[in-house]
Amino acid sequence: MFQKLKQLWRSSYVRLLEEEVLRLRAENRALMNSLLGTAGFPPVEFPESPKPQPLPRLRKRSWHQLQAWRETAANRDASASLDDKTFERTNGPVRHS
Repeated sequence: MFQKLKQLWRSSYVRLLEEEVLRLRAENRALMNSLLGTAGFPPVEFPESPKPQPLPRLRKRSWHQLQAWRETAANRDASASLDDKTFERTNGPVRHS
């Protein structure tokens, strides 16, 4: 219930922000064309701003996918630490010249 209310409020808030952006863009176009007209230049035609695209649905990963990612990350970290040890010998580190 709380999640639905939160999502509803957030979507209305985002909609208000998008409307404010559109209003400010229109106001900026009008001001710029007014200044250009005062300076003796013809008004500029601006391309229409792109429409906001809906965000793709966030996929929830299953527990076995998360476990597989953790295992591969652990294996990668373990192999990286093994690669660091190949430069060390029993008599000390190998000098690169």
